[in-house]
Amino acid sequence: MRFTDARLPSTHPSNRQLRADGYGRSTADSRSDGSVCPGSLIVVSNRQPYRHEYDSEAEDSGGGDRSTDTSSITVDEPTGGLTAGLDPVVQASEGTWIAWGDGEADFDVADDDGCIGVPPGDESYTLQRIDLSEEAVDSYYYGFSNRVLWPLCHGFVDLVENRSNDFEWYRTVNERFADAVAEHAEPDSVVWVQDYHFGLAPRMIRESVPRSTTVAQFWHIPWPTPASFQHCPGGRAILEGLLGNDLLGFHIDRYVERFLDCVERYLPGADVDRTQRTVAYGGGTTRIVATPMGVDAPTHDENARAVDSDQLSSLFDRYDISRENVIGLGVDRLDYSKGIPERLAAIERLLERNPGWHGEFTFLQTATPSRTDIDAYQRHGDLVRSEVTRINRRFGTDDWEPIVYTEDYLSNEELSGLYRRADLMVVSPLVDGMNLVAQEYVAASVDGDGVLVLSEGTGAHDRLGSHALTIDPTDVDGFASQLEAAVTMAPREGQHRMNTLRNRVFDGDLEWWMETQFDWIRRVHADKRRDGGNRGSGSDSDPDRGPGSDAGSDTDAGRSTDRAGDSRSESRSSSDGDTNEPPSTV
Repeated sequence: MRFTDARLPSTHPSNRQLRADGYGRSTADSRSDGSVCPGSLIVVSNRQPYRHEYDSEAEDSGGGDRSTDTSSITVDEPTGGLTAGLDPVVQASEGTWIAWGDGEADFDVADDDGCIGVPPGDESYTLQRIDLSEEAVDSYYYGFSNRVLWPLCHGFVDLVENRSNDFEWYRTVNERFADAVAEHAEPDSVVWVQDYHFGLAPRMIRESVPRSTTVAQFWHIPWPTPASFQHCPGGRAILEGLLGNDLLGFHIDRYVERFLDCVERYLPGADVDRTQRTVAYGGGTTRIVATPMGVDAPTHDENARAVDSDQLSSLFDRYDISRENVIGLGVDRLDYSKGIPERLAAIERLLERNPGWHGEFTFLQTATPSRTDIDAYQRHGDLVRSEVTRINRRFGTDDWEPIVYTEDYLSNEELSGLYRRADLMVVSPLVDGMNLVAQEYVAASVDGDGVLVLSEGTGAHDRLGSHALTIDPTDVDGFASQLEAAVTMAPREGQHRMNTLRNRVFDGDLEWWMETQFDWIRRVHADKRRDGGNRGSGSDSDPDRGPGSDAGSDTDAGRSTDRAGDSRSESRSSSDGDTNEPPSTV
């Protein structure tokens, strides 16, 4: 079958399927050194590609300082996803990767600037680590990034917590990353910023690098509607920051349109061209594109084919699951956006309506605790666990539980085995930027006999929805009906659906997505060089002084608590995202 053929290297995209919309253009203009990047590449991300840790099992020789004992240091390397996909690209370009250094031994092995050559033993590029204090992490990452932007972008405005100083720290950390970029940027450089942790950084970078430097960003989570975005503290500064990019990417068209809606409503001075999907603002133009991210499909396929049946049997024994049962599977972070309580409600309705499935159907839900320092996540975890217990008490017997719930760590091998074995995969987020688990399941379904039950609220639904079983996670009866359809689907129909899904996942895999990103980057980079890098570095309006900016750039984070934005946040309930202020607060 086509999806099991040997893969061609990413430097030969002419052998790959090209999309009719031009996003998959040939990359024959790649640099002769093998890099897909047109200039020196600088990646900016919250997560780092390599982390140095102390081996907890290694004894401290002589009871001395561990920081001087490099023999006890281990290296965590990228194992999948975007980090693993980007690593060879940065190696080929001999570029720079700037990230938060969160490893215990990170700065003991780096130089005074936090820089170290990676990969270990073959130092192809520079990893510069940014050292963040506990206060910075709490306010920038757990604060503004995940108490404001995450719930806001997923539509949970009631969970937005605008804590004092969080936005100031977010600004300060963005400035530190922008300063680090400026130290490495050259006229021909390409800066590629990743995700929502750096909403202010692109404009800061733009104002501190050569005009001909290309600045791009991919926003990996949904973009909110204007009605939700009005609740964003510092929202205008976020928009202006993102419009410092030459290229801004989202997963799907819907997010692009919402972003343009927000710009039109909250930045009156911006010139939005919806036909070209460009925004002219602050002396420059930003192109907005939609390119759905994929997964490393060949690797998931390979891992599933290599599954050890004994290991899978051991896993079933561990959780007391009958090998003969129909198996449903859920694989999620324990996040309120993932729709796990709604999923449990649908399973409960399935069991109510179908007593014949009692003892014959088992749903295995794996959940990875996440951001447990945030109250909303703690409450959500408690709710999920209590619902599992209640449903199992209602329907379970001495030798069968309908829902097997675990927060245990599962190895890649174990997860691949579960993907392959599961008769149906339930992916039911209320909102999700893309959802890579759905694609991983399809790529690992090498026997072609699984069924994907997929929420219409995921970005993945735009690509896979026609041959998955579509659900509205909030419609319990409809959701349960689709579960019934999944467990009773005729093998021939299931095979047809899965074969089509696999072709789509392999055609739009991580390799395709990476090539597409750099196709766009090369186009924008070439345009800038042709125009002499003539993109204005200043703004027609000061992003620090716009309505809702909540902060000025002349105040260090954490030093001032009497700013207007802080007073406003203290007047609200910390767990209530509603505001009495008009949309102009954006």
